[in-house]
Amino acid sequence: QVQLVESGGGSVQAGGSLRLSCAVSGYRSSSSCMGWFRQAPGKEREGVARIVTRDGRTAYADSVKGRFTISQDNAKNTLYLQMNSLKPEDTAMYYCAAARFCTLSVIVQGEYGDWGQGTQVTVSS
Repeated sequence: QVQLVESGGGSVQAGGSLRLSCAVSGYRSSSSCMGWFRQAPGKEREGVARIVTRDGRTAYADSVKGRFTISQDNAKNTLYLQMNSLKPEDTAMYYCAAARFCTLSVIVQGEYGDWGQGTQVTVSS
């Protein structure tokens, strides 16, 4: 089983940046995909970004394309989400997750079986 611990959340003004980190431990080689998800108050959790661990292919939700970047540092067993040009609507709890296999064209939440506890991101206007 994979253990995931997020960090890097906080409060920032609109237009600012944050970088989230997700420390990965456990049997990571069983996870072919890693992703970031978010859940705002009163809303369903949604996929934000996804990376294929083997070759680094990425996918993003339309709402974050061009502003967020997902990356991985395999030597440090860490997943990142660089968030630029943040907007108040980006305010949410952000979670990292791992999947054995994933759909390449879209981010499918049900494919992710291991989840972190989340880190809060708050963007003020």
